[in-house]
Amino acid sequence: MTTLHEAWELSRADKGLAVVSTLRADGTIQSSLVNTGIVGERLAFVTYGAVKLANLRSRPAVTTTFRAGWKWATVEGTATLTGPGDTDPDTLRLLLREIFQAAGGTHDDWDAYDQVMRDQGRTAVLITPTRVYG
Repeated sequence: MTTLHEAWELSRADKGLAVVSTLRADGTIQSSLVNTGIVGERLAFVTYGAVKLANLRSRPAVTTTFRAGWKWATVEGTATLTGPGDTDPDTLRLLLREIFQAAGGTHDDWDAYDQVMRDQGRTAVLITPTRVYG
């Protein structure tokens, strides 16, 4: 696997799920499961996890691993965060929807979805790949 799209395809059967790893201030790794999609030529997910956001704001290097059985692929890159206070509310609202849909999500009530995203302070994470392998 050599491309972002090929790596992400491994997750399609599992609704875009991947393990994302960030670097803590003490140099250890923090990992969690996220739902991903591709926006343009960047890997994307939405989060409100305080630890993950703090790690990415201080140290934007991020690694994401996909798997399907024994097949796997990893995307390493640099994260750009767009959350409350980073842009105007309407731009953030549309970006969060775009990521949700890129990950295969659908919604019957977009106003309710938008309200939950606002209430939870969700942040968009867009990863510019620097290396893809697997």
